[in-house]
Amino acid sequence: MTPGPTQKIDIPAGILAFIFPGAGHILRREFRRGVLASVGVLGLFFYGLFMGGIDVIDRKEDKWWFYGQAVVGPIAFGTNALHQSAFKAYEVPEYLLLPGSAIEEHRFVQFPHRSLNPGEARRVTSITIRSSTGQNLPREIPVIVPAEDGDERPNIKSLGTLNELGMLSATIAGMLNFIIILDALFPGRLKPEGAKQ
Repeated sequence: MTPGPTQKIDIPAGILAFIFPGAGHILRREFRRGVLASVGVLGLFFYGLFMGGIDVIDRKEDKWWFYGQAVVGPIAFGTNALHQSAFKAYEVPEYLLLPGSAIEEHRFVQFPHRSLNPGEARRVTSITIRSSTGQNLPREIPVIVPAEDGDERPNIKSLGTLNELGMLSATIAGMLNFIIILDALFPGRLKPEGAKQ
């Protein structure tokens, strides 16, 4: 029995497939396969995002789901960064927001950073954080305050099944991209000369 051709690992294609779904196949000049992979993964990811809202991608509150979603690549990390910075706020007691008060650095990191509930609004406020060396550092952070007339919440968390289906769809997109990364990384056995492509 003669041994078949050895399988080679295509590391650049695997890395590109993680950076952008389907890009690894396009690098290997499998354009149709790369476009189909990209449309499939990104379609599932954005379907989940549009179904459940930006809250379905949340590294802090839904970290186990995010592990699967992260395999989609930088798009998942960018969506999470946008969600954490533009739609969430810190729950800081009101007496610490008064002028002249300072928050100890070790206490500040313990304050919850979460999505807003009905009756709450997000405001960017200047606070003073006292470092462990005793230095007072001014910082602008978003905090949760009681809502007033005309205030709108930055996002509305989807309810029940829609949120779960959105998270599931985005996670399945990550798992599908994992298969696509493996397919780009291990291109398969070489075909004998004269065989149809």
